[in-house]
Amino acid sequence: MFRRPVNNTRENDSETMTAPAKTNRSLSWTLLFAGTLFVSASLMFVLQPLFGKILLPLLGGSPAVWNTCMVFYQTILFLGYLYAHTLSTQFTQHRQIQIHTVVILISFLALPLALPENTAPPTESNPTIWLLWTLLLAIGLPFFVVSTTSPLIQKWFANIGHQTSDDPYFLYAASNTGSLIALLSYPFLLEPSIGLAHQKTYWSIGYVILCLLIAGCAAILWKSKTRQSTAQNQTSEENTLSVFKKLHWLALAFVPSSLLLGLTNFISTDIASVPLLWIIPLTVYLLSFVIVFSKWNDNIHPTIVKLQPVILLPFIAYAFINPADLPYWAYLILHLIAFFFAVMVCHGELAKSRPSTQHLTTFYLIMSFGGMLGGMFNTFVAPFIFNGIYEYPIMIIAALLLRPWPSNSVKNGLILQIAIPALLVIIGLVLYANIEDLLQYFDILVISLIALTLITFFLRAKPVAFALTTGTIIFLALGLHGLSSHTLYQERSFFGVLAVRESVLTSEQNQPETYHELFHGTTKHGAQRLPEVLATIPLTYYSRPGPMGQLFKEYDNNNQNWTIGIVGLGAGALSCYAKPSQHWTLYEIDPLVVDIASNPEYFSYLKRCSYDSKMSIGDARLSLEKEPDSKFDLLVMDAFSSDSVPTHLLTQEAIELYFKKLKPQGILAFHITNRHLLLKKVLSIHAEKMHFSALIEEFKPQQELPLIVATDWVVMAKDSQTLTPLSLSRLGNWQKMPLYFDMQPWTDDFTNIVSIWK
Repeated sequence: MFRRPVNNTRENDSETMTAPAKTNRSLSWTLLFAGTLFVSASLMFVLQPLFGKILLPLLGGSPAVWNTCMVFYQTILFLGYLYAHTLSTQFTQHRQIQIHTVVILISFLALPLALPENTAPPTESNPTIWLLWTLLLAIGLPFFVVSTTSPLIQKWFANIGHQTSDDPYFLYAASNTGSLIALLSYPFLLEPSIGLAHQKTYWSIGYVILCLLIAGCAAILWKSKTRQSTAQNQTSEENTLSVFKKLHWLALAFVPSSLLLGLTNFISTDIASVPLLWIIPLTVYLLSFVIVFSKWNDNIHPTIVKLQPVILLPFIAYAFINPADLPYWAYLILHLIAFFFAVMVCHGELAKSRPSTQHLTTFYLIMSFGGMLGGMFNTFVAPFIFNGIYEYPIMIIAALLLRPWPSNSVKNGLILQIAIPALLVIIGLVLYANIEDLLQYFDILVISLIALTLITFFLRAKPVAFALTTGTIIFLALGLHGLSSHTLYQERSFFGVLAVRESVLTSEQNQPETYHELFHGTTKHGAQRLPEVLATIPLTYYSRPGPMGQLFKEYDNNNQNWTIGIVGLGAGALSCYAKPSQHWTLYEIDPLVVDIASNPEYFSYLKRCSYDSKMSIGDARLSLEKEPDSKFDLLVMDAFSSDSVPTHLLTQEAIELYFKKLKPQGILAFHITNRHLLLKKVLSIHAEKMHFSALIEEFKPQQELPLIVATDWVVMAKDSQTLTPLSLSRLGNWQKMPLYFDMQPWTDDFTNIVSIWK
C-alpha cells in the first residue's frame, strides 16, 4: 500500500510508446508533481489512524481491527493502481484527464469524513465484513482517488516533455517522505494538538488541495506535445514481461506485506501490547522502500544479503528457542531487526528486477496486488486455520526462500536440501510422541536447537535447506514452549489469542496444587484455584484483601439488593462477590471470553457464584446506552489491564454516560492496573473537571499470599458522602486522587495516549 519506485535504468527506448519532446527544464514542474505525490502520501497515512480512531468506540483497540483496516487500504490501493494502469494504457492523455476529473468530482460526495448514520457492528458474529463495508461507504471514494495518484502522476510526468521525463521515478522520494512524516507525526503531533472533528475538517481541506494539485498536473499534461501510444502497442510490450518475473514480483510483495501484519500481531500478542507499537514495524517497512530504491542500493543489497544469516543466529536462539533470558524490549528489538533484514532482502530483490518506465504501471499493479493478497491472508485465512499467530514464522521461512538463489542451487543437491529439514521434523515428532516427560530434558533440547541454529549458518548458500531448516527449528521451539506452558486451551478470535494454562502452586505444606490462568496475549485476565474449598476465592486483581474485596466488605450491610454492572468478564472472578438478592449484568465484547469463562473445565466462577447473572455481549458503551437510567448501584469498569486500551471508555462523554446509568448514590469503580499507561491521570482530570468525588488505592499485598497481586483501583461518586465509609475504612489505604494540570480532558473528540505513558 506504499509508494514503490521502479528502476531508473532505462531499457532500449526504441520500444517506448511515448516520446515526449524534451524541451522544458522548469523546476516548478518538478516541484508541482513532487508536491502532489507528497500531499497524496501524507493524506493516505493520516487518514488511516484518523478513521481508526473514529471506529474505536465501535470495536475497541484490537490488533485485528488494524489488520482488517490494512486489508481494506491495500485492496483499494490495488484497485487504484489497476485504474491508473488501465487509464494510462487504454486512453489518450486528454481522455485520461476527463475521466479522472469525473472520478474526483464523484469522490466529493464522501466529504466531510464521517461514519454512516445508525451504524453498529454485529455482537454475535465476526465483525470483519461489517468493518470493510463501513470503510467502503465512509472513505472508499476519496481513498481510491488518493491511491491512484502515485502511478498516474508519475506516468503523466513521463509524458510532459520535461528534461527528466525519461526517469520519473525520483519522485518516489517525495511520496515516501510524505508517508513517513504523516505516519510519525500523527500520534506525536497531530493527535495531541488537534481534536478529531478538526482532524476530519483539515483532512477534507487537504483533499481539496490535492485535487487542485492534480488539476495543475493535468493542465501541464493537456498542453504537452507528445506522441500518443496505442493499446495494441502496449499489449505487445506487456508480453515482453515473462510470467515468472511477474510471479516473482508478486511473491516479493506478498511476503513482506504478510510479514508486516504478522509481526504487528505477534508482538502485541506474545511480547508486549505497548501502545502505538504498530508504528515501528510500519516505519521499518516504509523505510526499506526508500533505501532499496535509492542510488546506493547496488552496494547496500549484497551487504544485507550477507549479513542476514548472521543476524538470524541470535534472533532464532533468543527470540524463539530461549526467550526467557531477555527482557521484553530486547526481545522486541531482535524481532524488529530480523524483520528489517527480511523486508530489505525482499524489497532489494524487487529493486534489482525493476523494469523500464514503459512497464511502470504494470510493476505497481503487481506489487499492490501482492500486498493486498498478503493482507488478505493474514486477515481472512490465518485466523480461521491457526489458533496462534503462526503466519508470522511461516512468512519468516518464505522470506528466506526469496533470498537470491545461486545459479547452481537448483541443479545441485535440491533433494538433499529438502531432506535435511525433513529429517529434523521426523526426529522432532518421534521425540514428542515417545518421551512421556519431555520437559525433564528441556535444557538439553534447548541446547540442541541452539546448536542446530549454528549449523544453519553453514547452509546459507543453500537457500532451500537454509530456509526450511530455520523454519523447522522455529516450529520445534514453539512446540517445546507450548508443552512447557501447559496450555490447556488456545483459540483465536477477532480480538486476539486467548489461552487457558495450567500452573502449579506450592502450598504451605509443600504440596503442589494446580490452578488455571486466563491469558489474552501476554496479559493475565484471571486465575482460579481448583480444590473445592478454594474454588470460590477471587484471586489476582480481585482478591478479598485487595480494593474490590475491601469495597464489597465495607458496603456489606447495605448492598444486599444492589444492581451491579461489570464491564470486562475475564475468568469471572468478580461474580464470587455476588449475593442471591443482587442483580448482576456482565458486559463482554469478545464472545470467546464468555465461552471460556462459562466452561467449568477451565473456570467455574460463573457456575458456582453468578446466581444466573445476565450476560451482554458487545461494546460496553453501546450496551450501556440501551440500559435504563439510574439502574445501577455499582458499575465496575474492568477493561483497561491490556495495553491496547479502549480509550472511548475513558472519555468525558463516557463518564457522563456511566453516571447517567448509576443511581444518585451509586459508585463507579475503575480497574486501572496497567504496565505502560498512567490511567489515573485521565480519571483525576475528569473528577476535578466534573466535580465528582474520587479515591484511589494502589494496592500492594502486605504479605505473600497465593495468587494475590498488586493492583490499582479508582472509585468515583457524585457525592463525597457516598465514599466516606471507604475512605475511613481500615481495610485498605484509599487516598484522594492526585491533581494534574498538564493535560486537557479526554473527550470523544480528543484523546492522547502519548501524554499518559509511564
